[in-house]
Amino acid sequence: IARMEEWLANPVLLEADSGADYAATIDIDLNEIKEPILALPNDPDASATLSDVAGENIDEVFIGSCMTNIGHFRAAGKLLKEFAAPVPTRLWVCPPTKMDEAQLIEEGYYSIFGTAGARTEMPGCSLCMGNQARVAPKSTVVSTSTRNFPNRLGQGANVYLASAELAAVASILGHLPTADEYRDYMTGVDATASDTYRYLNFDELPEFVERADGVEISAEMKEAAHRLQAQ
Repeated sequence: IARMEEWLANPVLLEADSGADYAATIDIDLNEIKEPILALPNDPDASATLSDVAGENIDEVFIGSCMTNIGHFRAAGKLLKEFAAPVPTRLWVCPPTKMDEAQLIEEGYYSIFGTAGARTEMPGCSLCMGNQARVAPKSTVVSTSTRNFPNRLGQGANVYLASAELAAVASILGHLPTADEYRDYMTGVDATASDTYRYLNFDELPEFVERADGVEISAEMKEAAHRLQAQ
């Protein structure tokens, strides 16, 4: 905390060392990407376009992990609100922080998740590490988590990694959509993007600001931070 406070007092952007060597330089032209890309079961390094895997039946969907922010949950909520019924898949929703959870509840998204029949988990890792819950054995899953190694989310499960938006559409359909189906679903979300993807600024949440103001940093902790910084 002490080191973060020092940085906030004098914020600077990280820069690469002059003359730094890199193992590889990878250039990606985003103009060439016309549809979502997924990681294939069960290897995060194996990928395919949505068109390559469209139609694959999906049993369970997990929207959560540290790869998501509040905008992804709003987008999923707006897609689920249009469906307005329990989804045919088992849907798990787990915001990464309590602050995200509190804001989503205040904005009414938890009611939408409830109507969709989603199981809302305690904020944190949840299915991403498989340490709070597990998907059904041998199920086919779409997850927004960072890894899909064998047996990580569930025993014998086949796990695709995808965006929260694509995951939400898959939860509604019960299968991976075509690229055109995905674009149709996303029309409404895209139209309200400025509202949907608003960042959550924790320093603007009164309850959490009050708690943060009550945190005391000992002189020993500050001194330890200085020593680490000097190394």
